[in-house]
Amino acid sequence: MTEPALPFHVAALYQFTRFDDCAVIQAPLAERCRAEGVKGTLLLAREGINGTIAGSDAGIAAVLAHIRGLPGCADLDVKHSRAATMPFHRMKVRLKREIVTMGEPVDPTDTGAYVAPQDWNALIDAPDTILIDTRNDYEVAIGSFAGAIDPKTKSFREFPEWVRAHRHEWENGAEKPRIAMFCTGGIRCEKATAFLKAEGLDTVYHLKGGILAYLEQVAPEESRWQGECFVFDERVAVGHGLELGTHGLCRACRMPVSEADRQSPLFEEGVSCPACHAERTDEQRERYAERHRQAELAAARGEAHVGAVFPERED
Repeated sequence: MTEPALPFHVAALYQFTRFDDCAVIQAPLAERCRAEGVKGTLLLAREGINGTIAGSDAGIAAVLAHIRGLPGCADLDVKHSRAATMPFHRMKVRLKREIVTMGEPVDPTDTGAYVAPQDWNALIDAPDTILIDTRNDYEVAIGSFAGAIDPKTKSFREFPEWVRAHRHEWENGAEKPRIAMFCTGGIRCEKATAFLKAEGLDTVYHLKGGILAYLEQVAPEESRWQGECFVFDERVAVGHGLELGTHGLCRACRMPVSEADRQSPLFEEGVSCPACHAERTDEQRERYAERHRQAELAAARGEAHVGAVFPERED
């Protein structure tokens, strides 16, 4: 994993397990991250841990060893990649009700069947497979698998309602549909397949390791992926081989910005983009412009500025 041009080790991780007292775990974990110079966001809930962190190879190894020592985390699911610059500006270990928020009581241990990236094409190429992208609309907009259904959800909380409203479209007679689902790193699909099983849809599959594992392990010439994959750090998006993508981030609305968006007269760095220009007032844009100016001045001094911090989202 060591490459001089990409010195930062990025680890996206999650584990569903039972934490009886997250507060006891929080402080030592945060201290270990700080001691190792690791930055990013980790979420702790009674159902487990989720997040993305970045740092040196030694620092990431030390933090992952600490996490694997937590109850039920010995088999922690981790996706590794690299970055040329530190993709986070600070370290946060937060306590949450869920490590990925669905708002439905499901058993995350009763999930669908994993499908390895190498076997994914065969599943989704089958004409009787219903392929569903469980991510949010702004993620789907920059890339997805060919032929996938886009639920057009604003957040993962909307996914259960969308399933209940549309499941009749997939069910044909007595035979239950075969459903394949995917997300960025796999965690949303853990809950999504558990939810579908609780709703009586038993023949469900999910991509092991998520899109990131697929892009890393499947050759571009064999890939069914189209576009780029939104990621939850300053890289914004990645492509095949987890190479840095072409998208940037609008600091006003926090949506990904394409090269075409940057050519729009509605785009102004740090201030607006085509997606949000009509939704913001002149006063708001003036504030964004000043924030962007302060962020640039801080960067010139070699300092981080709150306006430059990547927005926290949950995978």
